[in-house]
Amino acid sequence: MKRREIFGWAMFDFANQAYTLLIITVIFGDLFTRVIVGDAPDYRLGNLLWSLALAVSYLLVLLAAPVAGSIMDATRSRKRFLLMSWLLTVVTTAMLYWVEPGLVALGMVLIVISNFGYAIGESFIASFLPDLAPPDRLGWVSGLGWALGYLGGLFATAFALGLLGDVSADNFERIRWVGPFAAAFFLVAALPTFLFLRERGPRRRVDRRLQLSLGFRRVARSLSTLSDRPGLRDLFLSVFFVMAGIYIVIAFTFIYGSQVIRWDESTRVAMFVITQVTAAVGALGFGWLQDRVGPVRVYRFTLLLWTIAVLAIFLTPRLAEWLTAVLDRTVEPQQVFLYVGAIAGLCLGSAQSAGRALVALMVPREEAGRWFGFWGLAAKAAAIFGLIGIGLLQLWLGLANAILFCMLLFLAALVATLRVRLPHANA
Repeated sequence: MKRREIFGWAMFDFANQAYTLLIITVIFGDLFTRVIVGDAPDYRLGNLLWSLALAVSYLLVLLAAPVAGSIMDATRSRKRFLLMSWLLTVVTTAMLYWVEPGLVALGMVLIVISNFGYAIGESFIASFLPDLAPPDRLGWVSGLGWALGYLGGLFATAFALGLLGDVSADNFERIRWVGPFAAAFFLVAALPTFLFLRERGPRRRVDRRLQLSLGFRRVARSLSTLSDRPGLRDLFLSVFFVMAGIYIVIAFTFIYGSQVIRWDESTRVAMFVITQVTAAVGALGFGWLQDRVGPVRVYRFTLLLWTIAVLAIFLTPRLAEWLTAVLDRTVEPQQVFLYVGAIAGLCLGSAQSAGRALVALMVPREEAGRWFGFWGLAAKAAAIFGLIGIGLLQLWLGLANAILFCMLLFLAALVATLRVRLPHANA
């Protein structure tokens, strides 16, 4: 294995988690719904607009990722595409500083563009995975990337929370710096990726006017061959359902904690630390396990665990009441929510790591850009479906009840794997 190159590849996961956590999950999402939109007391409009902004960005990725992946394969320019997505994310994330209360449209536009750059970059960086290690080590390498990602997110967000304070209108002048901070972290921490990661093969010159039509032709050819690859087709279907659930969890966990669980600031910080640490442990531990018992089995187990975790999230207030009666002392919902967060954290890193490794094991290396473009397509189509679904359901039922939608998604993802088999190894 190419240790320096693996380190450079994994550092991109380390770097981009600052965007995911600071902007989407922990700080800016909460800031957008409660302060920038601020439709108290239940924030349903803010939640819906947040869902729509993210869904639009994923729609753009859905349209662009497979074509870009096919062009990358044809021209051997994966690193150049990764560089452009990285710079786009850095610049537009820094610009979030200028989004003030009431400037809802500006906030939505910047989230659409920055999240597009981040999300399509996930497909670009994943396409390098098949070149980094032999098949029996890809699970560990993929898990290492996710684990470093969660450690990077832990470092960036812990520093940001300590430096910037709580998410509130009174603290807006400090908390608005979350955008520039996330951008700077992503900018600096991703530099090893561009120093150590190599492009395979000589650059192929293709006329720019022909690249787009070439990309569309390759996408059409890939779609026609999916019928001959039922295992890969079912895997993409499972990825669709599981990522729909995961994107809801990423976008709404801290909003759920604030609006439904009504946690205090110390619990919010504790939840962040717990989920990041358990996600890193899950990604590394299950990544190691994938190479020993088979990635399909591990992937299925994580989906079952996800189903249990979401049910526990829904039942958190009732579990707190039951524990209060059994233990004869007050147990608050936010305390139970921390334990549920630990289960969800274990699932978060492992499910995504196992899915990414499975794609790498099931596609030819020379077509990795194209097929990881479809992996990105499945994931981002799922994000649109999941986020619009949860946005509309919470508008109708409230966020506390709408969260059960996630449980159905993880069950559907599990059912979709029943026919998935690796072509050259035990599942």
